[in-house]
Amino acid sequence: MFTGIVEEAGVIEKIKPTAKSIQMTVRANVCGHGLKIGDSVAVNGCCLTAVHLAQRGKAKLVQFDLLQESWERTNFQFGRVGSLVNLERSLRANGELGGHFVTGHVDGLGKIIHWERAGKDHLLDIAAPAEVMRYLVFKGSVAVDGISLTVAAVKKKSFRIWIIPHTFEVTALRERQTGDAVNLEADLLGKYVEKFMALRPA
Repeated sequence: MFTGIVEEAGVIEKIKPTAKSIQMTVRANVCGHGLKIGDSVAVNGCCLTAVHLAQRGKAKLVQFDLLQESWERTNFQFGRVGSLVNLERSLRANGELGGHFVTGHVDGLGKIIHWERAGKDHLLDIAAPAEVMRYLVFKGSVAVDGISLTVAAVKKKSFRIWIIPHTFEVTALRERQTGDAVNLEADLLGKYVEKFMALRPA
């Protein structure tokens, strides 16, 4: 479980397809501290398991194994060496829930259709698949590349969010452009409400 409060923007160091998986190595500074093999890390909002760790100066090189399905359902497929990825370690029982409950299970890929600066902030419009749009509500929560954000407007096939300067500066959003794909996870609460309502007797 995560909160959507990104701790840092890590850097992809290596992507290596193997017979069993796709190995992706990410350089982490903050999130590498105290990390152990087997720990979960949200990488662009996708929950991955650290399978190998190596030290490089003050940074850690963290290796993850991705299944083909994870590769195809996320924007990792568009990543390259040098790309930024949002990193967040899993929520501890005594940790602060500053964002919202994020599972790290990507619901679908969105596409940035409008991206502009508005004063000191940034305005971002994202086209999303129906399986994500159905759970979005005005002022509700959504995870975009693992970032907990507030929905500012909902249209038929897209939604709008505002990005404050701090979020822009400390996350991978600073290198995103119009047309780029982003990982989306709808609010878990909406999914449970839908399930419970479907089970109610007529």
